[in-house]
Amino acid sequence: MIKGSEKRKASQPVNPLFIDRWSPRAMTGEAVSEQELLTMFEAARWAPSSGNLQPWRILYARRDTEHWPTYASLLFDGNRIWGERAGALLLFVSHTLNEATGKPSDTHCFDAGAAWQNLALQGYLLGLGVHGIAGFHRDRARELLKIPAQFHLEAMVVVGRPGARDLLSEALLARETPSDRRPLAQTVCEGVFGL
Repeated sequence: MIKGSEKRKASQPVNPLFIDRWSPRAMTGEAVSEQELLTMFEAARWAPSSGNLQPWRILYARRDTEHWPTYASLLFDGNRIWGERAGALLLFVSHTLNEATGKPSDTHCFDAGAAWQNLALQGYLLGLGVHGIAGFHRDRARELLKIPAQFHLEAMVVVGRPGARDLLSEALLARETPSDRRPLAQTVCEGVFGL
């Protein structure tokens, strides 16, 4: 798998892990072990959250298990083309209510994002490709996976062993490279909003 630092450069000194990790689509179709997933889930478990409520939940299916066809069917066609070659498919959801008070949570998505980042970085450290996607059938996921109404469906995650890029279509092959980021000056500002 290409390292992000082969294609992009940070403008400030950061650990190479943040630059090297990216979201590949080319995967071999080999299984991802339960232990590898548990290691990734453990990393997600230690993400920070407001009030330490940990509102995220992760549902998953491993390749060649009874739940795999259901999870694969949730992917939009454009993502299914390559996502079916994953070793596991995950679904991040977050509890929209503060479980301690029963009131709406303002940070459930923010907190779930922290858990996703931990999981993605741990997957990269295990040598796996980890690719988050928004392109999936949310209503069908809620119904088929019996997700209660108080949970927000965040994103699906495709996890797999990096595969040969030539497995991808020409259109996907053109996108199979670490992407750059906009400059910091377009993302952060001190004081009042000025972006």
